[in-house]
Amino acid sequence: MRTVLTLVLNIIWLLTAGWALFLGYVLAGALACILVVTIPFGLASFRIASFVLWPFGREVVDRGRPSGVGTIGNVVWFLVAGWWLALGHIATAVAQAVTIIGIPLAWANIKLIPVTCFPFGKEIVATSDARARMYPTAR
Repeated sequence: MRTVLTLVLNIIWLLTAGWALFLGYVLAGALACILVVTIPFGLASFRIASFVLWPFGREVVDRGRPSGVGTIGNVVWFLVAGWWLALGHIATAVAQAVTIIGIPLAWANIKLIPVTCFPFGKEIVATSDARARMYPTAR
């Protein structure tokens, strides 16, 4: 039952916001890959784009504090692209929250904002993997 619900939510997400947000991340990633120095930003953007396209059933987990370079990367990313993409998530969340069915989708949009703003030091994993990391002795 859970997988069916995840599939339905992902399909609704894709039709209502996923495709537009995906295009925003792909555009940001393509622009970042123009210069060799900014390729890590492009790769981070592409990683988030795949998550934004089909988010239900996956989660973002912290890999720990980012290194000094990762912290600087997060600041640069936020100033150049992160806040624009976060605004896209807020706008689509408001539009989705108008309907009862859209409330879980709006909540997913809000949950994506931290990784949108600061992608370095985070990892996208399956929901079951995220739970295993939270409770490593529960296997």
